[in-house]
Amino acid sequence: MTNPVSDAKKSIEGLVRSALEKASQAGSLPVCGELPAFVVEIPADTSHGDFATNVAMAGARAYKCAPRKVAEAICQNIALEGTAFDRVEIAGPGFINFFLGAQWYADVVKSVRAGGDRYGRTDFGGGQKVQVEFVSANPTGPMHMGNARGGAIGDCLAAALDWAGYDVTREFYVNDAGNQIEKFACSLNARYLQIYKGEDAVPFPEDGYHGEDIKLRAREFADIHGDKFLDASEQERKDALTAYALPKNIEKLKNDLESYRIHYDVWFRESTLHQGAIDDAIRLLTERGMTYEKDGALWYKATENGGEKDEVLVRANGFPTYFAADIAYHYNKFAVRGFDRVINVWGADHHGHVARLKGAMDAIGLNGDKLDIVLMQLVRLTKDGQPVKMSKRTGKAISLTDLIEEVPVDAARFFFNMREPNSTLDFDLDLAVEQSSQNPVYYVQYAHARICSILKKLAEEGITPRSCSDAELRNLTTPEETAMIRTLARFPQEIVDAARNYDPARLTKYAVDVATSFHKYYNACRVKGEEEPVMQARLNLCMSVKTVLHNVLTLLKITVPESM
Repeated sequence: MTNPVSDAKKSIEGLVRSALEKASQAGSLPVCGELPAFVVEIPADTSHGDFATNVAMAGARAYKCAPRKVAEAICQNIALEGTAFDRVEIAGPGFINFFLGAQWYADVVKSVRAGGDRYGRTDFGGGQKVQVEFVSANPTGPMHMGNARGGAIGDCLAAALDWAGYDVTREFYVNDAGNQIEKFACSLNARYLQIYKGEDAVPFPEDGYHGEDIKLRAREFADIHGDKFLDASEQERKDALTAYALPKNIEKLKNDLESYRIHYDVWFRESTLHQGAIDDAIRLLTERGMTYEKDGALWYKATENGGEKDEVLVRANGFPTYFAADIAYHYNKFAVRGFDRVINVWGADHHGHVARLKGAMDAIGLNGDKLDIVLMQLVRLTKDGQPVKMSKRTGKAISLTDLIEEVPVDAARFFFNMREPNSTLDFDLDLAVEQSSQNPVYYVQYAHARICSILKKLAEEGITPRSCSDAELRNLTTPEETAMIRTLARFPQEIVDAARNYDPARLTKYAVDVATSFHKYYNACRVKGEEEPVMQARLNLCMSVKTVLHNVLTLLKITVPESM
């Protein structure tokens, strides 16, 4: 599993350290105890170097001399023979710029061609077990725009982690217990009674769920059972209604998410925690001196673990709180199922819950630093330049199902990942359906289709790509060709950075970069009509671009068209 950018950076670090050691041995630099940390990065303007390092500035104090002198000593003692670099230069106060040789570009093309649909994968994560929990919408109504964005972010983040070498589990937490299910039952109960007694005769709960879906489930139940449950006790009726409607709603959640191309490894039911896990978690907290009783309730000492105020775990009526269930759930993730890291994707309105839950992990004997929360901001839908909040079809807030009836799933998944999760997202419904280069997902898909068209036309003339020798690939030297190859080389590191920073938006931006580089390359460098070795080298480059576009779109679960 190659990572050309990371490999080049590691090579530079080794070359620099060896050069500094030689310089010290030769007396051109004093002997240094420990070299401070330095960075190797890709400059914004690669005409000044493909990579650059600040090692001379970082080491000036340690070597007790000017950065420029340190840089000169490094350049005088650096051994580039047999490396990916053909020269180094000093810039400004002491930056050292490294320029890649033609063989590096040839090697990148060979790596992409050899890697195929696995190019981009690395072992960065070392197989650590990571769980990504996202969406986890209450099964009491339809999913909203926050769920739509959270689904796209969580699923693509999980994919990036997988490609970066982690052992990833996607999980949905089913809130099938607690207060919201009681409200669900009361709402269904009222709607069922209203069918037979009239809406005026049966008051609807003030805090009930008013959605049309509640009426639908009550009507379905009545169609099956008729008025059989009118004379039953209220609890029996509510239990029967919930037993019917809840599985239906959970199944709809699954179907809606699958139509959005999200498939979970685990659907974890909150109700299972009420079979002893919550009691066990509370007992552990109590044994560690983290609870106390007040006003008939059991409290958790949240203020001793980063919380703003202490929290109730068990109410005076004996029922555990949602927070108690949350602690038990996350204890299960770490202590029972053994995840090395847990990532939750939450709406920004949950920011106040982050510190107290991480603190609770410390309080129960785990490591709260292994729990990471990705907070995502709101989505603003626009159409014709104006905000859109309501569905034309239902007159209600736009749901996930409304959205994917309005725009292609490809566009929804791509658009929701075009900004970092903690940035507010403007989603242009008009742009999402536009078939032009202004639509970023169309633009990227078109680049792939364009390459397929090139290959098809050449095949019709009896020309097929073949493997090229290093000497042939070293002919890829125009600015557009080298820029294209540098962009392809970034792919594995972009995945690593997306996984490390929990930012799948890096991958949509990267996909656009690849498409942009290709369109520039295609306009500047013709394939057909060149001498056969040059034509084949360029065909290999086209095939490499095709591979990378296929891989990044596949990772994002976006279709990869061969014609458009």
